[in-house]
Amino acid sequence: MRKLKLATVWLDGCSGCHMSLLDLDAGLIPVLRKVDIVYGPLVDAQEFPEEVDITLVEGAVSSQEDADRIHEIRQRTKLLVSLGDCAVTANVAGMRNTIPVTKLLQRIYVDGADESKRIPADSLPRLLKLARPAQDFVKIDVCIPGCPPQSRTIAAFLNNLLDGRKPDANAKIKFG
Repeated sequence: MRKLKLATVWLDGCSGCHMSLLDLDAGLIPVLRKVDIVYGPLVDAQEFPEEVDITLVEGAVSSQEDADRIHEIRQRTKLLVSLGDCAVTANVAGMRNTIPVTKLLQRIYVDGADESKRIPADSLPRLLKLARPAQDFVKIDVCIPGCPPQSRTIAAFLNNLLDGRKPDANAKIKFG
């Protein structure tokens, strides 16, 4: 039986969703018998591969680079999953949405700095006007809310999927 290709992606988030995935602990063993992790912060792949079966996306889309990445990921992924409240609703990353980007950068790099009071010209990602959930950019097949989602929720999702049970994209899952 062919192992499925699993990727994880970390956009504008805190890595809490990846930590919940790792919190599966020994529960990862049956998952890893059925998948190869082909991309993510836990592996050394530098480019997102072609023909990925499942991608778990953590974090909001906050920069032009994030927007470009989520489009590429969607094109190369069969089942795209928003993992956690930032990917589902923009959550914490979206808290900056009430502040215009120029004022935000001014506050951080000039008003809040002790030295070198200037906005870096070439080392910052080009921020979008708003941090938004992945579903505002591409079709998302399944959303797993939570901040972060509990590891048992992630395990149940992955095990059901890997055992051939299709996830219900319309299932009512509790946020928070």
